[in-house]
This record gives sequence, C-alpha cells and structure tokens, in this order.
Amino acid sequence: MEILCGVALPLLLILTGLIFGIKYKFFYLFHPLATMKTILNNEGGGFKSLFLALAGTLGIGNIVGVAGAIYYGGYGSVFWMCVSAIFAMSLKYAEVNLAVRYRQKNENGYFGGAPFYIQHGLKKHFGKGVASFLACIFSIFCILNSLSTGNLVQINGIASLSPISPLAFGLIFALVSLLILLGGRKRITSFNSILIPILSFLYVVVCIGIIICNIKELPNAFLLIFKDAFSFESFGAGVFGYGFSRAIRYGVSRGILSNEAGCGTSPCAHASSNTKSPHSQACLGILEVFIDTILLCTLTALVIILSKEAPQENAMSMVTSAFECFLGGFGKYFVGVSCVLFALATICTQYFYGSESLSFMTKSKAVSISYTIIFASVTILGAVIPMSLMWEISDLILALMTILNLTFLIILFKETKNEC
Repeated sequence: MEILCGVALPLLLILTGLIFGIKYKFFYLFHPLATMKTILNNEGGGFKSLFLALAGTLGIGNIVGVAGAIYYGGYGSVFWMCVSAIFAMSLKYAEVNLAVRYRQKNENGYFGGAPFYIQHGLKKHFGKGVASFLACIFSIFCILNSLSTGNLVQINGIASLSPISPLAFGLIFALVSLLILLGGRKRITSFNSILIPILSFLYVVVCIGIIICNIKELPNAFLLIFKDAFSFESFGAGVFGYGFSRAIRYGVSRGILSNEAGCGTSPCAHASSNTKSPHSQACLGILEVFIDTILLCTLTALVIILSKEAPQENAMSMVTSAFECFLGGFGKYFVGVSCVLFALATICTQYFYGSESLSFMTKSKAVSISYTIIFASVTILGAVIPMSLMWEISDLILALMTILNLTFLIILFKETKNEC
C-alpha cells in the first residue's frame, strides 16, 4: 500500500501526465485564450455535463481532503496538488476525448464512459473478448469506487459535523439521497446543474474574502508552501526520503481524490453531452480540473494556512477551526453546510457512475435495485465506521483503477492527439 500509493502512483500520474502534456504541446497552458474560446463555444449541453462531472469531484476532497493532505503531508502537499493538477489536465483531456468518441446513444440520449472506450477502443488491439473482459474489470472497480470514495469517504467526512448521532445522520442522509437517486440521470443532472454553480460561487467568494482581509500574510503563506515542498529536511533524506515523499504522496493522492483525473470516472458524465466535438468537451474536462484543484483546493488550503490557530487534532477540526478563526461561530456552520451539500452532490453523481458501470455489464433490473439498496446501506455504514480505514480503502481502489485506466489511455493515446 505504501509503495503503491506513496511512490508508484504519484510517479506514474506525473510522468504519464507529463508525457501526454508534451505530446499535446501543453496547448491549454500556452494557448489559454484559444482553449477558453473553445470552451465558451461548446454546444449541446456540454456545461450540464461539466456540472455533473464537477458534482462528482467537488466533495470532501476539496475541503477535508485538502486539510488531510496538510495534516499528514505538511504544507508542501498543497504545491504537489497543484503540480499534479497541471499534469492531470492532459489526462482528463485524453479520457474525456475518448469518452465522447466512443459514446453510445439510445432513446434517452448519449451515454458512455471508460468501459466503452476500453471495450470498443481496445478490441482492435486485443480482440473483442479480451477488450470486453478488461472493460468489465474496470467497471467493477468503478462500482467499488462509487461505494468507497464516492460514498463512504463523503458521508464519513461529514458525519462528525452533525449534532445528532452518526447513525441517525446516516439514515437521514441516505433517505435524502434516495429521493434524488430514484429520479435517475435526469434528476441527478438537474439537481447538480443548479446546486454546484451556486455552491461553488459562494464558497469561492467567502474564501477570497478571507484571503483579501489577510492579504499581507499571503506571501508568507505561499513561501511556507514552497519551503515545505522542497525543504532541506525533506531532501536530506534523499529524493524519495520520508518528508519529500510524504508531501508528494498526500499532495498527489488527495489531488486525484479531488479531481479524479486519470482514474476514468468523470468521462461517464462528459459522455452524456450532445456536443459533436470530442476536443470541445475534453477542454471542459481541463476546466473541470482547474476549478476543482487549482481554484477550490488552493483556496481551502490558503484559508487553513492563514488561520495559524487551527488545531492539529484531525482534518475536519483543522478546516472547521480555520474558518471559525475568521468568521467566528458562522464559520462552523459555513463549513458544515458546504461539506454536506458538496458531499450530497458527489454521492449522487458517484451513484450515477456506479449504476452506469453496472448497466454496462448487465441490464437486469433486479441487479440495479440491489445496487441502489447496497449504495443506501453503505451511506448509513459510512457514518459510523473509522475514518482512517475509509481513506485507506478508497486510496487502494482509486489507485488500482487509475493504473488500469492510465494503461488504456496510453494504448489509445494516438486517437486523441490530432485535434490539439
């Protein structure tokens, strides 16, 4: 686990993202205006798909996950989160591009995702049987991820904020989620297309307001991040010494948990767009990573660092105390409501990812109903079991599915290169 998530996965993500970025000539960095023009000209419900994808990533990872990265990996983790995001943009571009290329259509509109580009894209390389088998393996991981990272981690991270017992909170949250989930993709998309823009805007405004009020301390905050990311103590233990690798591990792994680039989940949301251009929708995938990690995660981290008075008990108390330091008693409620709503949006979207992966393997209504029941039960379970166990389970599942997806992206890479 330590080798896989601590060294192997961060290196694999950064190197793969770097190679893809070089092949794409980092067009999104060197030609930001052209990229933004492509994004703004997107048609066919591309932004609705973006909000659905953002709902799947803008969860506990942006708030508690950032605090957890700082808590376990130091302030330098923030730097590595941003570095991973820059490379993650090229990975997100590749997987969204492929998802749109290989999407399917039925009476309800377009659908697709990683299992479809794995099955249809790889059959020319390995044959239909092997490609279908690999797609099913990935789908199983996606279902497990929806139950762990997309559900257990989210509910576990917010249960401590509730004034009622964790069990009661889990029951109530499961019922509220079910009301949205039973409406299917249409209700989930409508819910998130309203909630996510409003919630994200309010969160950004509050964080920026706090930063502006403490603008004199901002240079010191950035200096602290850079010093910790490349500290003498870290390098003193070697390039892969404990301090340095710890910052990279938690920075990159929490970055993945936040934007999920390279792991193959959000392509499912982007595939539902009616847009005709894979390139156009893939650019929205780049914007997704920017909003999620570069913007929201960085703002959360700066509020935590600027507070200075935040206790070091755990990730949740760290971020709650940071906002209370600036907003008084309102800070606790602001964090609580933000976490609950972000988590609700994430859980609903991750359910959608899991159910789409399940329907890829079987159209059985009995299996679909069983998955819904299990998903709701896991929501209740997540409110009462230890949080440290949740992070380890989610890290492992996310790591394995990311390694699988990156392998498939490398094989299919040439199909996404021509439009850049």
